[in-house]
Amino acid sequence: MKKSLLFLLLCCLSLTAAAQSRFGEKPRLVVGIVVDQMRWDYLSRYYDKFTNDGFRRLIDKGFSCNNCLINYVPTITAIGHASVYTGTTPAFHGICGNNFYINGKKTYCCADNTVEPVGSDSEKGKMSPRNMVATTIGDQLRLHTDFKSKVIGVSYKDRAAILPAGHSANAAYWLDLKNRCFITSTYYMDKLPKWLQEYNKKLTKDKDFKKLGEDIGLSPRCGAIITDMAINVLQHEQLGKGDQTDMLCVSYSQTDLIGHKYGTRGQNTDEAYLELDRDLGRLLKALDSQVGKDNYLVFLTADHGAAHNWQFMKEHKLAAGPWKSGEMKERVYNAISNDIGEDGGYIGDIMDYRIFLDWEKIQEKGLITANMEQHILSELEKEPDIQFAAIYKDLANSSLPPVIKDRALMGYYPGRSGDLIFFPKPGYYEFGSWSSPTGTTHGEWNPYDAHIPCLFYGWHVPQGATSRQVSITDIAPTVCQLLHIQQPDACTGEAITEITK
Repeated sequence: MKKSLLFLLLCCLSLTAAAQSRFGEKPRLVVGIVVDQMRWDYLSRYYDKFTNDGFRRLIDKGFSCNNCLINYVPTITAIGHASVYTGTTPAFHGICGNNFYINGKKTYCCADNTVEPVGSDSEKGKMSPRNMVATTIGDQLRLHTDFKSKVIGVSYKDRAAILPAGHSANAAYWLDLKNRCFITSTYYMDKLPKWLQEYNKKLTKDKDFKKLGEDIGLSPRCGAIITDMAINVLQHEQLGKGDQTDMLCVSYSQTDLIGHKYGTRGQNTDEAYLELDRDLGRLLKALDSQVGKDNYLVFLTADHGAAHNWQFMKEHKLAAGPWKSGEMKERVYNAISNDIGEDGGYIGDIMDYRIFLDWEKIQEKGLITANMEQHILSELEKEPDIQFAAIYKDLANSSLPPVIKDRALMGYYPGRSGDLIFFPKPGYYEFGSWSSPTGTTHGEWNPYDAHIPCLFYGWHVPQGATSRQVSITDIAPTVCQLLHIQQPDACTGEAITEITK
């Protein structure tokens, strides 16, 4: 009996010691990678063509969540980047699109006139994360370590560097295409570090960059520049070399620009992902060298997917088609004019499958807003290519299918998201603003836009996969649990227990 009790006591002490040891353990570096407009099925489509050093290394030796979905609409770049790192949706972090309205004024998601550009004189430098109202993984990491951890974001797009890095980041760097250099804003610093000034000098002399100019985003060469920059940040800022965990946020945007122009099929898209695979291999090798193979944690995901080109679909007898906001706006305009006997131009904007009313004009005419919303809703429901529509303030009581209603609610931030939302039929998407005749776009709830890759690799990540449904908002709490730090302050996601157990 005594021996049994002693054995149980030793087991308990061993488990307690193991738990305490696990809490004390931490990776030297966390690397978050977002691939703009990457569909989940690209992992299998290109698997046999990938090298062993890039995507396949993450897939074969890491953990893949094969059923990761975006749980809000619209599925847009800025929203996706914010949601990955805050662990929540626009309803809580406030980033409702690349552009949205604040106090009736159309606002770019990262625009900030209180700051100045650093590294050039471009207006593109007047950016910050101030419009985002929630904290990120990096913010929580900085808080946990009394701001000793370094957190830095890097991307072609300003929003893809700024929003992931968060409010308290040490830096966020993005490309100024006009001046062919990386820049930042006075939100982070007053001048660029010397190493970046030297790197920028090399960039301005880069013949390929100079030749491509503002079309660099349509070239796989863009991914190489972002990778080079990430490796420079890693080395010159000595990430992963200190006493506390650091974080590097990297976003690849060329895949989005190439997709908008050339679509989800064809040589250009193929080249983009195979070149990205090689860039990922270079980045992982740099991490091995700088931090050590077992000392860093990586996650890779996307901000959204993309629809197949509608003409490509129709050629193969699949339902699809173009939807043009300008034409619909005119039809609704005329219908309202006939109904109420007044000038019907009360729609201020149509953006990301949402309608923004012109409140000033409505109030000036003394019209009742609720009546105007109902008029527009009735017209939307007559549109042949629109499957569902609703008034935002009536969403909770609407007859929308629950899967769509929930995503619309999670994407709605009062005062920023507009007044009505609508959903085109599957395969139909807005044509003309962000897509070429051969290209594609995104923004809807459907799997082609909402099913994204979600890979974890490295420190304490088991090898394997799950088909259990998880959400884009589950990434942040998973990382935070692995780091044993508090989740971001508006986090609504849940840790993926297959990884954190």
